[in-house]
Amino acid sequence: MGDFALLSFMIFAPALGALLLLWVRKITASNATSVEEESRVAFLVGLVVSAATFVLSIIALAYFQPGAEGFQLVEDHSWFGGTLNEAGEVVGGIRYKMGVDGMSILLVLLTTFLTPLCFLASWGSVKHRVTEYVAAFLFLETLMLGVFCSLDLMLFYVFFEAGLIPMFIIIGIWGGAERVYASFKFFLYTLLGSLFMLLAVIAMYLQAGTSDIVELQTVIPQIFAVEDGKFGVQHLLWLAFFASFAVKLPMWPVHTWLPDAHVQAPTAGSVILAGVLLKMGGYGFLRFSLPMFPEASVYFQPMVFAMSVIAIVYASLVAFRQTDMKKLIAYSSVAHMGFVTLGIFSFTEIGIQGAIFQMISHGVISGALFLIVGVIYDRMHTREIKFYGGLVTKMPVYAAIFMLFTMANVGLPGTSGFVGEILTMAGSFQASTWAATGAALGVIFSAVYMLTLYRQTVFGVMTNEKLEGIKDINRTEAIVFAPLIIATIVLGVFPAIIFDITELSVAPIMAAVSGLIG
Repeated sequence: MGDFALLSFMIFAPALGALLLLWVRKITASNATSVEEESRVAFLVGLVVSAATFVLSIIALAYFQPGAEGFQLVEDHSWFGGTLNEAGEVVGGIRYKMGVDGMSILLVLLTTFLTPLCFLASWGSVKHRVTEYVAAFLFLETLMLGVFCSLDLMLFYVFFEAGLIPMFIIIGIWGGAERVYASFKFFLYTLLGSLFMLLAVIAMYLQAGTSDIVELQTVIPQIFAVEDGKFGVQHLLWLAFFASFAVKLPMWPVHTWLPDAHVQAPTAGSVILAGVLLKMGGYGFLRFSLPMFPEASVYFQPMVFAMSVIAIVYASLVAFRQTDMKKLIAYSSVAHMGFVTLGIFSFTEIGIQGAIFQMISHGVISGALFLIVGVIYDRMHTREIKFYGGLVTKMPVYAAIFMLFTMANVGLPGTSGFVGEILTMAGSFQASTWAATGAALGVIFSAVYMLTLYRQTVFGVMTNEKLEGIKDINRTEAIVFAPLIIATIVLGVFPAIIFDITELSVAPIMAAVSGLIG
């Protein structure tokens, strides 16, 4: 199988599946098919297509060689612009260029891993406009995969921004009572931040004559070199990219869209939002900010550290005061993303490795926590913590799964949550003791709010008579949680399976900034 057939087909297979689904819907509608049958067909198509995409990502991982430097499975074709050289080949301009390194292949795998689980979790809980719901998720999967595989800056921007549209639709149509407000807030926050990045992308293209990411990582630091440590164009470009990635991550104080989006989004929307979309911010810092603007990254390190520590401590304290389980987990995500930025801007190999691991781990754990909330919400149609209590007596299996992911979110050794947090703190400690101390406080606070949530919902006496008939998790829900449980434990016990893949991807990032730090 050629590289083109493998990587591009993996990226666009979900979109093709969505188009197929809409075509099938048109045929079944003309045959007066029942709503139940239409929903079953839609979820079945979505599940099969997303599972096939996951298989393709596994094949891509099998082709990937961890010991080889640079990008692999590269596809490079002229898109538009550029000039002809003496050999008659188009050089420069904007290209359709795809490829993966150790960091991006893992984020691709995370995306394809979570998407079929979202379809399984939604089966039966989403009851209206199911075909459009599944199609929106499939289009979103294609756009997310495009972000992590793009090796052309303009192409990256197209995928990066287009991903807003299906998520906007998912929240706005299948969300809660305040879904319209939450969807517009999500869209406007992220779009506004990315407009600054677009201006920077255009400026870089005009100066470099290319939007090839690999070339830009070499020429941009030279074109916009910092003279005598003075504030210059490179710093402005860094701020423009930072505006986009900080909102997407999200960092304090531009995080306020996230709790609203999570609370109003359907369960599967929250899983993808926390599991994948937030990781685009951290990925952007590693792919663009550090390699292309190394001096500016070092210059703004104290600011990023301050924002990260505030995010960890502030979001943890706010999470403790929440009465809605989804909003509590949303603020927990803000805090955990603070560890990611701490690790990235520690400019240490252990910190950056920890940040990448934390992104993968958080994608699994946060996705599982939102699914856990979705289980009882589907039964009782409320997420208010005070409504529950004593669930262990009626839902012992659910309580055990909830306990595992609570401990993982806290950072219990033996789970993946521990590895990412300890490495990012170790890396940040080498760069700033006060930042590492603030992050350590966040770990303590996370234990407080997560264990309090667990105690209030699972333990104690069941005083709410409405819970008497609540059922434990069913077979479909068990199938959804099983791979998440396995991933959390395996990554916690054998973290080297991640580090072996990402090691050579971290090396060029370190090379870009290593000579600039004391």
